[in-house]
Amino acid sequence: MKYLGHLSPKDPLYGYLLYDILPQLGVKGISPDFRVYGIQASNHVYLYEDLSSQTRIVGKFFYGITDRSPETAFRHLEREFNNLHYLRSIGFTGYPHYIARPLGRNADLNCVLVEEFCFGTPLDTFIVKAIREGAREALFQKLTALAYFLATLHNRAATGNRVDVNRDCSYFDRVMDQLKSWGHIGWDEAEDFHRLKEQWREKGFMWEDNEVLVHGDVTPTNILFGDGPWVIAIDLERMKWADRVFDVGRVAAEIKHFFMQYTGDKWLAEPFIGHFLWEYACHFPDRDSAFRSITRRVPFHMGMTLLRIARNSWITSNYRRQLLDEARTILR
Repeated sequence: MKYLGHLSPKDPLYGYLLYDILPQLGVKGISPDFRVYGIQASNHVYLYEDLSSQTRIVGKFFYGITDRSPETAFRHLEREFNNLHYLRSIGFTGYPHYIARPLGRNADLNCVLVEEFCFGTPLDTFIVKAIREGAREALFQKLTALAYFLATLHNRAATGNRVDVNRDCSYFDRVMDQLKSWGHIGWDEAEDFHRLKEQWREKGFMWEDNEVLVHGDVTPTNILFGDGPWVIAIDLERMKWADRVFDVGRVAAEIKHFFMQYTGDKWLAEPFIGHFLWEYACHFPDRDSAFRSITRRVPFHMGMTLLRIARNSWITSNYRRQLLDEARTILR
């Protein structure tokens, strides 16, 4: 986090936090002095810490950061606010699975969502420590906890509707369009990826499971860990109904990406990916059957996630090429 200064009492946000948010946390009768910290995120996300009460809250702004229209920003704001409330309503309010408590939203203040601040260590910290410091056992333990959390989320909010692979293929197309428009891949390579996508669409087992509620953006910064199996999920803006492997494959691909990026050896990620998938499968009546079903579908979502990562502007051209080549290998 980066310290940015103090929130001025003249700022409209100050009054909103004072009169609408702090009383929900039992803080009344004070004149708060908010220190402001920037939190790295896709949206403008800030931590507000009141010096007198030591209260911490998070503000996430959906408008004024991109070319989003006010209407689009409001829809994103409402979606995440409602997603947080829904997950808490179905039991994600305590140990070992927790979703941050939403405290309010205000469309007039750049579409801000305010929620409680949650302490925790992000997944990427454990991955990097396993790579750099040999802390393998800690990563294995946290992947076990994450598998438990995701299986609980998916199984608690399952439907009787079959998955629609066409929606995943549409998302695949959007990723490819961005890679092409930004000059990261050429027409011939894009066509090769589209051909591979169509082959996956035609596989019968891709359609065999029922839809569940997925987090939708299980990146290593959006999962926080406490002691033991304690897991806290944040950033629920992209939560949706989809194949459970949408989340599972993304986690697997992110692990592979970290090992490729930091070591140059993709095979070093395999023990952790295998462990995560096996632990996820243990939360089903027939573990072996679940594992077989999941691992058949995982490559499509892993490949798509590596393509998604390859869009990032901070990635070097050489590493982007590695990601594209690995995505092609997995999809084949």
